[in-house]
Amino acid sequence: MSEPSRSLIAQQFDEAVGMCRTGWRVLRTQGPGQIQFWFIALLIGVAAGFAALWFRKGIEALQAMLYGTDDVHLLHSFAETLPWFWILLIPVAGGLAVGLILHWFTPDGRLRGVAEVIEGAALHDGRVETRAGLASALSSLITLSSGGSTGREGPVVHIAGLISTWVSNRLLADGVTGRDLLGCAVAAAVSASFNAPIAGAIFALEVILRHFAVHAFAPIVIASAAGTVINRLAFGDVTEFTLPATSMLEFYVELPAFLMLGMVCGLVAVALMRASFWADDVGTHLQRRFRVPRYLRPALAGALLGALAIFYPHIIGVGYETTSAALTGKLILHEAVIFAILKTVAVAVTIAGRMGGGVFSPSLMLGALTGLAFGMIATAAFPEVSGAETLYALAGMGAVAAAVLGAPISTTLIVFELTGDWQTGLAVMVAVSLSTALASRIVARSFFLTQLERRNVHVAAGPQAYLLSMVRVVKVMRTMDAPGAPEESVCWQLIERGVYVDARSTLEAAMPVFDRSAVSFIPVVALWGDGRTAKLLGVLSHVDALKAFNRALAATAAEEHS
Repeated sequence: MSEPSRSLIAQQFDEAVGMCRTGWRVLRTQGPGQIQFWFIALLIGVAAGFAALWFRKGIEALQAMLYGTDDVHLLHSFAETLPWFWILLIPVAGGLAVGLILHWFTPDGRLRGVAEVIEGAALHDGRVETRAGLASALSSLITLSSGGSTGREGPVVHIAGLISTWVSNRLLADGVTGRDLLGCAVAAAVSASFNAPIAGAIFALEVILRHFAVHAFAPIVIASAAGTVINRLAFGDVTEFTLPATSMLEFYVELPAFLMLGMVCGLVAVALMRASFWADDVGTHLQRRFRVPRYLRPALAGALLGALAIFYPHIIGVGYETTSAALTGKLILHEAVIFAILKTVAVAVTIAGRMGGGVFSPSLMLGALTGLAFGMIATAAFPEVSGAETLYALAGMGAVAAAVLGAPISTTLIVFELTGDWQTGLAVMVAVSLSTALASRIVARSFFLTQLERRNVHVAAGPQAYLLSMVRVVKVMRTMDAPGAPEESVCWQLIERGVYVDARSTLEAAMPVFDRSAVSFIPVVALWGDGRTAKLLGVLSHVDALKAFNRALAATAAEEHS
């Protein structure tokens, strides 16, 4: 070999060694790169998939102990054979256990679910509460096993958030990475829970992260696929619901009926959400008025559920059996209407009792019942131009769920994946679009975002509504010895006029002071517990506050469009 060739090989070898050293240094100092992140996403997907699987298996095992059957699709049929007192006592015992768990392990006795995961993504760098989250997962497991009228998707999503939070804390991940890891975990959990890989990935982007950044898409899809594999290894490649083979759509003639169905489903979704929030307010009022210990609130709700289930066991549990009956047309009109009303009441009681669980599965059942009832009336009125009434049940199932979740894209996809029926997509899309548009005009876009709004967490309006609350005044203020700082006497004059801001505040509290006082700076003070001024710490310039807000907006826009 010639000397120039050996020199060229040596040069290329040195370059390769240098690149390896540089890559290792970047990995240690700046965190995982794209390929490494995809590998982490795969591991998170596997972990979240197994967590969702174990949660589902846990429900089946505990349900078998309490009711004698581990098949969630046959729960109400089996419950009909039990003594009435057993149907009453199981939800009460489950509610008492939930109340004690939440009382001991959460600061406020409140369950954590999808809303808190959305809040974690928006405000806490993709992290969720660990202690309260574990208590909520156990509480939801008990609730769903003992007859609570909710679904398993809410707890599963929060469990996924716990997994990603642990990983983010170990990696010291920044906000962007933490949110991407959270999206990966949620996508895998939803996919594993419902055998819906496409919907799982879109759900994480549409509902949790609330943007469709390209950089997050690949790892989230990888995690979602991993979660689906876990589900199929355990249950096979089967759908949750089986539809009759005769569902057909008279496309052009029948589409106006699906438009009307969408509007009806939007109103039904609003009724479900409003009933849940109203029941929660009533429960809180009664609890305070009669000084009921907070650990007894879920038990009292369980008593109401048990009393209702004595006569209508269809309302207990996730409701898959009734949902399947609606999708296959095995119910008559008055049964569909009565079950829909009772399911709404049962969901409101469960949520008001703070027992645990999610709202997705109940909204599927309510939507299927609403669609079936609407379809029976429509096909009876116009039999010559109507398809199968069960098609209305399928469209209604998607329409109500989409309006409740505020997620028309992922809900449309998950309905297809739950049923395996892709031929009727036009009817479902039409109904979903109308229901979501109508419901979002009446509530704060979704059930979860309305929950946050009720706690004064303003996520629904977008980053411009909540970024101010993330910037602390002390991070932006100038100290009194900084160049260009005003005289202390001027600051004290403003303080005497009530123009100041607490050092513990955020820009969310400071910006209205600028608007009211029309000044260019605000004194920043430390306050005693009784509100008296203790010490002048510095000043907050209006220009500095606006610059900080603009930087936060720019960073958010950069993440969403990367």
